[in-house]
Amino acid sequence: METPENEVFRDSIGTINEDGKRAWVFPKIPSGKFYKYRKIVSYILLVFLVAAPFVKINGNQFLMFNVLERRFNIFGFPFWPQDFHLFVISMLIGVIFVALFTVAFGRIFCGWICPQTIFMEMVFRRIEFWIDGDRNKQRKLDKQKWDAEKIRKRLLKWSIFLIISFLIANVFLAYLIGSDTLIRYIIEGPFKHLSTLFSLIIFTAVFYFVFAWFREQVCIIACPYGRLQGVLLDNKSIVVAYDHKRGEAENGRKTFRKNEDREALGFGDCIDCFQCVHVCPTGIDIRNGTQLECVNCTACIDECDHIMESINLPKGLIRYASEDNIEKKEKFKLTPRLKGYIAVLTILTGVFIGMLTLRNDVEARVLRLPGELYQHKEGNIISNVFTYKLVNKTNDAIDNVSFKLRKYKGTIKLVSTKDDFSVPKQGIAEGTLFIEIDKSELKGDKNKLMIEVHSHDKIIETTTVRFLGPRSYK
Repeated sequence: METPENEVFRDSIGTINEDGKRAWVFPKIPSGKFYKYRKIVSYILLVFLVAAPFVKINGNQFLMFNVLERRFNIFGFPFWPQDFHLFVISMLIGVIFVALFTVAFGRIFCGWICPQTIFMEMVFRRIEFWIDGDRNKQRKLDKQKWDAEKIRKRLLKWSIFLIISFLIANVFLAYLIGSDTLIRYIIEGPFKHLSTLFSLIIFTAVFYFVFAWFREQVCIIACPYGRLQGVLLDNKSIVVAYDHKRGEAENGRKTFRKNEDREALGFGDCIDCFQCVHVCPTGIDIRNGTQLECVNCTACIDECDHIMESINLPKGLIRYASEDNIEKKEKFKLTPRLKGYIAVLTILTGVFIGMLTLRNDVEARVLRLPGELYQHKEGNIISNVFTYKLVNKTNDAIDNVSFKLRKYKGTIKLVSTKDDFSVPKQGIAEGTLFIEIDKSELKGDKNKLMIEVHSHDKIIETTTVRFLGPRSYK
């Protein structure tokens, strides 16, 4: 079945021409109310993205995702491998939060918050406008032969792009290995840490490729979030939308003519000026309806409002609206679907806060040494051997750490160390210990023991172990 003529645009993405080649996008310089708001939001987020790995709370990096060492800091809270369940819940909260806002407000995350959009539109694209000029000048320069002017502009732009990509790569590395480690590597010299230098070069190349060449294709081709729109959006979702009822009227669009009564002639308010298309950073025509490529950046809203204002027509031909608002004039309201997302988000957030509150600063684990049974000792003493691991999640060393048995009368002897030791800040202490208990204290061949972990005679953690003893026969 052939595609209807008005739906042909959906057969391919907006950045591919009829020959199947890349259709390079040269957007017009945006301006207007929403663009001013976006600049404010973007610059705040840019400062946050750059500063987050270097800001510390209680000695913890504000944000860190050290995958290799399996250590994560989220908003200053450290997460160790033992806290993986908390990390998973926090990620689920983030996914549900984004899904909730997508159902309610469309792809607003992409246009206003996504780092790809912020860097592309507010950093790299603005540098491009500064060097190459507006849309028409960029198109002319692209077709221009490689003369002195084009070579100079291209080298200047590409050099600046490369420097910024290198800086972004350093910040990205600070998220992965920690800002302290990154600064130490820089001071010591990059050639003393060749693996990190190699990673830095790769990240720089990736960011340069993305922002200098791949650009809006990331949002259209690589990012899966755009495809979620088809699942998450419905007729009640608030998106950047063209009011086709007003814009088309009975007889469709028509170019503007002064002193013409468009309403009497049955023409809509859209004057077919294509300014909404020219300003779009992904090269789509918003008048075709909601599309995969649209990132809800609002550039078309600003441009259309400016045109409407200049010809004395009401603004809002392109605006934030739902399909039901355009068709039926219905206002936004919470649907059962939205209420369901809010309920799930509330429950997950409550569980996360509760688990975070109950989490200890010290994690203790005592495990039986594999393959070892109990031993008989003089004086009717039964001995078991265990390994222990203490994880200190704080930024202060824990001194005078010792183990004590609760309820059972017995002794705990550490191997290759004295009876008390220290656990370094954000570090691990591990070793081997023997638990010795009089046989008369035992109740059968398997006994559950509670071990208290003390620091300066204060209990900081408890854990349980299974203590093996001789089987009793009656």
